[in-house]
Amino acid sequence: MAYLGIDLGTSGLRALLVDEAGAPLASAERHYEAQHPHPGWSEQEPASWIAALEGAVSDLRAEPAWPALRGIGVAGHMHGAVLLNAEDQVLRPCILWNDTRAHAEAAELDARSEFRAISGNIVFPGFTAPKLCWVQRHEPEVFARIAKVLLPAAFLSLYLTGEHVADMSDSAGTSWLDIAGRDWSEALLAAGHMRRDQMPRLVEGSEPAGDLRKDLAANWGLSGPVTVAGGAGDNAAAACGTGALGEGQGFVSLGTSGVLLAARDGCHPRPESALHSFCHAVPGRWYQMGVMLSCTDSLNWLSRIAGLRPAELTAPLGVTLQPPGRVRFLPYLSGERTPHNDAVIRGAFTGLGAETGRDEMTRAVLEGVAFGLRDSAEALRSAGADLSHLLAIGGGSRSRYWLRLIATVLDTPLHLPASGEFGAALGAARLGLIAATGAAPEEVIRPPATAEVIEPVAALVPAFDEAYSTFGPAYHGIRAIQ
Repeated sequence: MAYLGIDLGTSGLRALLVDEAGAPLASAERHYEAQHPHPGWSEQEPASWIAALEGAVSDLRAEPAWPALRGIGVAGHMHGAVLLNAEDQVLRPCILWNDTRAHAEAAELDARSEFRAISGNIVFPGFTAPKLCWVQRHEPEVFARIAKVLLPAAFLSLYLTGEHVADMSDSAGTSWLDIAGRDWSEALLAAGHMRRDQMPRLVEGSEPAGDLRKDLAANWGLSGPVTVAGGAGDNAAAACGTGALGEGQGFVSLGTSGVLLAARDGCHPRPESALHSFCHAVPGRWYQMGVMLSCTDSLNWLSRIAGLRPAELTAPLGVTLQPPGRVRFLPYLSGERTPHNDAVIRGAFTGLGAETGRDEMTRAVLEGVAFGLRDSAEALRSAGADLSHLLAIGGGSRSRYWLRLIATVLDTPLHLPASGEFGAALGAARLGLIAATGAAPEEVIRPPATAEVIEPVAALVPAFDEAYSTFGPAYHGIRAIQ
């Protein structure tokens, strides 16, 4: 048997075909663009996702295992608002997660105590509920015609199954879900001027959402029944791909933004720390994550100024971790999420001297990002999360110096996975396998093999603890003058 994982990203779609053991067989990708018609706006045509899916499937149909496809899982970028009329026609382009037009509406909703109490999260401008308030206020003729609101992954599921259905993990990012009760909240819907009948049916991500439409199956050259899983939001799917299912399992992702995610066996929201607390893609599980907006993007910024590739910037540092430098960098080039929830703050260097060179500035950037991740780690620990070790993934994990630095600043061993698949597409495929076969999630969602463990440099932990103690005050000092 074969199973298909679909990772619907902001810039492209990736489809991964795996066998019954979860081993990758083949993959295909298609790319598309987002539109930015006004400053702060970010939109996408949902039709481009369908075209990308069909293109990826056309590539995978040549694989010998394709006719044995029995399960599909969809992971998608969260918080987007796909608005449909009564005939399931798209009313306007999808407003994406990184669209900030609804900042005023988000502040209005967040000022109501029930949102943090029930949804477990700050109402961020990128979340779905404030987007709908913005549409009601600025596009009333569109708002009046809304029959259903779907997230991007749920829109693909509608195309696959013909049903309006969404999973708990994705829906937890709307500000309409009771994350502890795992159901739509009548109070939050009413406060956001929405109704339950405008919401999709909820299922767990590992449960069947429906069957692949017969006409679509025929077009794809499939004859047997194909189960479509509930699926997941992108970070929950990544957690499934990395095997972060229960307490004590998590990962740090060193990408353009930085993510520190911990799986939880219970619901322990801490919205005041700007942690995201969401339902996991399997029943009875949750996850929490801290997000910093400029992770490898900080190093990329310095590399553009220096006219060198990031690897050329870090190479002179070698592999032996040095004590904290005098120069400090605040990595707030695009604002910050956890723990400050501050869209206005911007980055800064402090401690510069006439003797400061490029290597000192590079070290400061790496240390500043590590301290930003420490902010998320402290928030997670305050919520009771177990960070005894973390899987390290993302482009930044190629730098051994940076990994040793982060391990030391967090005082947490970092496990590097062996080569192979462990991302959102694999997580989605695993959910499709579970939904189709009824397998226990614990049997399928397992961590990858560890290729190497990066241990903290114990002798330098106290020095970095002391340096970190000045990081928070530096934020407040810079914030006061910006």
